[in-house]
Parts: sequence; structure tokens; C-alpha cells
Amino acid sequence: MESAAVEAEKGAAAIKEQFLTSKENFYEFLESGWTGRKDDEANKEEPEQKRMKLDKDGDKQEKRKMRGQNKSRPHTKPQSYEDKRLCPSIIQERETKCVFGEKCRFIHDVSEYMSGKPEDLGHQCYLYNTFGKCHYGLTCRFAKAHISPDLKNVVNEDLHKRFTAKETVRNHLDKELQKRLRKKQVAFTGAEAYLKTIVRGKKPEKKSTDECSPEETHSCTPNTTTDAPEDQETQQEDDRNAPVKTTGPITDDDIIKLRPCEKKQVDFRDKLYLAPLTTCGNLPFRRICKRLGADITCGEMAMCTNLLQGQASEWALLKRHDTEDLFGVQLEGCFPDSMTRCAELLNQNIHVDFVDINSGCPIDLVYKKGGGCGLMTRSTKFEQIVRGMNSVLDVPLTVKIRTGVHQNSNTAHKLIPELKKWGVSMITLHGRSREQRYTKQADWEYINTCSNLAAPVPLFGNGDILSYEDAMKARETGVSGIMIARGALIKPWLFTEVKENRHWDISSSERLDILRDFTNNGLEHWGSDTQGVEKTRNFLLEWLSFLCRYIPVGLLERPPQKINERPPFYMGRDYLESLMASQHVGDWVKISEMLLGPVPKNFSFLPKHKANAYK
Repeated sequence: MESAAVEAEKGAAAIKEQFLTSKENFYEFLESGWTGRKDDEANKEEPEQKRMKLDKDGDKQEKRKMRGQNKSRPHTKPQSYEDKRLCPSIIQERETKCVFGEKCRFIHDVSEYMSGKPEDLGHQCYLYNTFGKCHYGLTCRFAKAHISPDLKNVVNEDLHKRFTAKETVRNHLDKELQKRLRKKQVAFTGAEAYLKTIVRGKKPEKKSTDECSPEETHSCTPNTTTDAPEDQETQQEDDRNAPVKTTGPITDDDIIKLRPCEKKQVDFRDKLYLAPLTTCGNLPFRRICKRLGADITCGEMAMCTNLLQGQASEWALLKRHDTEDLFGVQLEGCFPDSMTRCAELLNQNIHVDFVDINSGCPIDLVYKKGGGCGLMTRSTKFEQIVRGMNSVLDVPLTVKIRTGVHQNSNTAHKLIPELKKWGVSMITLHGRSREQRYTKQADWEYINTCSNLAAPVPLFGNGDILSYEDAMKARETGVSGIMIARGALIKPWLFTEVKENRHWDISSSERLDILRDFTNNGLEHWGSDTQGVEKTRNFLLEWLSFLCRYIPVGLLERPPQKINERPPFYMGRDYLESLMASQHVGDWVKISEMLLGPVPKNFSFLPKHKANAYK
């Protein structure tokens, strides 16, 4: 087949010839399957038909725009799609009246609200069916399932009691703490004590007597060799006889202060680590990956300055579901003072198993301020940040880095021995430099070299993992574990494949069930009112912009699919499989409508990322 040969030259994935098709036939098939009237004259001017014409005329221009981020994406707040909103006092059916009275900007007349409320999206409410109560009451877009004829919110008491005592999501921002952060009334005693030891323009002072060397740190961890019993007894006797410097009354915390090697230890080895993915790595998506086999999860990158200011949107990135048994948060910052204070703040107010420093972020906004990859070139600041955060944290501190900043100048091998001295508990290395982004394959040979330098500190490798075969090759390099990023977005069942050493020829209905689970998680996390539904829809569409790159195993001539191979136009084994293969926004919207009902009027969506990184 001529088209198959042409596609192969362009670096496309090798798909069996019987499934290949042309771009025009592909979109024509989707149109006919969606409307059910292939030759109807009335459908010739449908938006999808116009899109086909535009695609033919603007191919060259589109190819130029298919790289990098959508930097021209409008930075506007999400549309509310509701002209008038009901007062929370009415939604929650409080006995007391609204404290704002006539000054309240929300509606208090229920009949007025119901007359302008958008139509319900379905007859079953996931929140009511699962928890026995929907806290969104009248504003729920599935309100028919739990609203009585007299417009009261119905509660299933037996089911509701089962879940009220159990807290499924933790790490909420306390309102009192938010007020104190905004007024700068929070004390950072540990951070201030460390910052006084830093002399501007000089490297941090050498470790104090209560710190451990890298050898001592790992001798205190389980399953490692230890010193002779006589030496241990002598050292313990010296520690007991050492004077304790105090000011004021002595507390247990003063006397029983933990040395770094005695902090809580986490066994990172041989784990599958879901990368902290900006935008798409939200809590509902992490729950999907956790169910499909991920061992370690991490929240999206959070800016330390925003956390210190008490921004609710930034604190939302720290939320943790109870199914995430090994969970960490990732911080971004470029100054020792803000990063150390933020670490102390989180150490006292949230529950995490580790804290990660993002020193691998390549985007200009972060790098030009000295954060992300910029830390790799500022070793003094980097050391001050690591030592400072370690001094105030009771949990392990990890670091994520790249091979370097410039394409042909790797520096990670020089930095890793330093990170060991500074006291990090685990290092993740992405096998590309900042300049490369995703245009080149990850350098696993270099990751292998660095894994030898990192021992005994665990080193995780990251880059181009899209099949269990890729994972097996990665593990042969000597890394302690692997981190999966884009591979999890393209096929979240990859964790199952790696653990079971097999290719999963997943059906389109099974993939739709995974998407349905995501939307249910989203309604639980963001809400079932109009605002929550549309937020869930937008995050679903962001994920679909990656999910459409997956090629079913049964269609491949030579499995597995490689992450940098471009999917050609192909017909799936059923209509839904073909629809999921479309890389057009309009078709992603159709999939969202299957799960969340029709989109509002004037709805528009532009994906945040468009870096396909194909050959």
C-alpha cells in the first residue's frame, strides 16, 4: 500500500495496512458515524466538514504551529455559564439566614434561580449514589436524583453515615492559617535559625555536630551494613554525654531532636513513580493511575511564594487522596529563604511522605528567575536550599534534575555527588537537557553512568517509557526505579503492563470506562454544579489531547508503540476506537459529551500543550 510506505518515511508508527486510511476518509467516517447520515446534503456544511476543508488548506501552517506550548492561549478565568448563582446559605439549607443580608451578591429566591438554571445533565447523581448526600443540592447538574418535590435536598442516612466519619481527602488549607499567612503572622523559627547561619555570597557552613555524613545517613537506614557493635556503643555514649544547648524551659522536642539519619525513611526502590505532571497530574488523574498500578504519586509543581501567601489555588495542588499511600509534593523556588520557610510551613500543616525540589523545569517563566533547571547552574543557592529544607523537614527530601541545561553539555554527573553530600534521600534524573525538551530521545546510557555515581542514594530514571519493554530496558541500566510521565498520560494502564510484563490490548469500551472513572473522580473533587462539571470537562479535554496519541496494540505491525512515533490516520476496530484516535479538539469534545452531557453555548477549548515530539 502506497500510503503505508509514505507514512513510514515520515516516522509514523507501523500500523497494519488494512487499518490505514487517508485524512479525508478518516474525518468523513467520523462524521458519518456521529450523525448517522453519510450522504445527507444537510450535513455538508457541518463544522466538521468545514474543518476538513480548513485542514487541507492550512496543513503547512499547522505543522509550523505544532511545536512547544500554546503561548498565545488566552489567560482568562473559566466561564461561569450561569448569570445568577444561588447563595451558599440556601444550598446548604442553613437554619440561620445569610450573614450578608441585602448586600449578598447571590440569589436567595429559589424559584427565581430554578427558572434560570441550565437543564440537568442526567437522572443519576454520582455523589448521591456513592456518599448518600450531594452537598451541591439545588445547584447540582444531576439534581433530579436527590431533590424532593418541595425542592429539598434528600439524604440517604445509612449510606451517608458510612462516609461522614472517614476523611478521603487531606491537606486542606485551614482558613485561620490562610489569614495568618496573608497578614505575615506565621513564625518560621526553624527556617530563621538556619538562615542566620548563611553568609551572603558564601557557601553554607559545614554541617553541625547533629548532622550525619552520607555514609552515616545510609548506615542508619534498614537493610544496610552497620559499624561494629563496640563503635556504635561508644558513639551512643558520646551522644548521651554531649551537652544540650537550650534557652528557656527544656521540652521533649529539645532533648529528643532527630538527626537527619533518624528521620522517617521511605523505601523508594523498585517502585513505579508517577511524575508530578503540571495541569494533568491532578488528584482525579492520580487516583486513576494509582488504581492501575502506580506506587508513588506526587502533587503538581507548587510555587513556594504562592504557598507562603496563602493562595487557595496553589494549596489545592497539595491535596492528597486516602488511596495515595506513598505521596509527596513538589516545590519550585529559587531562594533559600522562601524555600526553607515553605518547607517548614508544609512540615507543620500537611501530611506527606516526602518533599521534592523541582530543579528540572525547563519553561522560560521559571528558568529565567533562577528556578527549575536554573538551580543546576547555581550550586551555592542550590546547596543552601537543600540544606535549609533538610533542617526543617521531618520527611525525606528528594530532587528532580535533568542531564543539564545545554544540549551537548551534561552536568548531572558533577551535581549528583554534591547532592549526596547535601543530604538528599532520592534523585530523579530526566534523560534530556533543558534545550532538548522532547525533541531527542532520552539518554539512558548517561542515566546508567549517573546511577553508579549516586549509590547508595536511590536514583530514578525518567524518559520515553511507553511499554513494559521500555521499562525492562530502563531497569537494566542500574536505576533504583523508574518515573513515568507522558507515558502515563498516553496510556495510564502502562503501570499494569509493567507490573504484569505484558501488552494490554485494551478495548475502546474499557478506555471509556477509565474516562468515566476520571469524570466521577472529578465531580467528587471539583463538584457537580455547573462550575465543577465544566472544570472536570476542561481537565478531561487536556488529558484527551495526550490520550489520542495511543495506538491499540492489535493494530500495530510491530508492537510496542514508541513514544516519538507519530500515529498515522487509521480506522479503529469500532467507531469509538476511531473517535478516540482523532487529534481534533471537536472530537475530544464529543467524547466529553458522552460522559458529562452537552457543552454550554459559546464553549471553546484550546489545549495547553502541543509538543508532540514526533520524529
